Parts: sequence; C-alpha cells; structure tokens
Amino acid sequence: MQKSSKIFVAGHKGLVGSAHIRRLKEKSYDNLAFRNHSELDLTNQPAVERFFVKEKPQYVFLAAAKKVGGIYANSTFPADLLQY
Repeated sequence: MQKSSKIFVAGHKGLVGSAHIRRLKEKSYDNLAFRNHSELDLTNQPAVERFFVKEKPQYVFLAAAKKVGGIYANSTFPADLLQY
C-alpha cells in the first residue's frame, strides 16, 4: 500500500477497527475513509455499492460486526455472533 492509498475501515469504532486506524495513522497513512452504521449500513448492498462507486477505496479492512460480546461471549457463544 502507498501512504496515499485510499483505505476504508469498516467497523472503525470497535476494538479491532480502532486498532487498525491507530496503526495506520502511526504508519502515516492519512487517506482513510470510515462510516458509522447510521451513515452506511453494510447489510444494504445497494448502499454499499454506491459508497464504493463514490469513494473508490483501494483497500478495505473489514472489522465490522452486527453483534459483539467480548472475549467471554466469543468463547461461550461463538455461533451466536455470526450473521448468515
């Protein structure tokens, strides 16, 4: 990736996504795009397609989740956190 590459981080407010943002900024990547759920519903395919056409990200980090629960929930109820 070039430092000027447009990078979309989905789930930028969560634990994993915010870590990606911090690391990218530490490495001087500054062309970052992110949207919260109210701005872009990732389960709405037409909206996501419009976003990609408009923003044209070159790289995507997908760290978004519909439901999260922390380490205990992940180990106790792993299938409950998946959306099919």
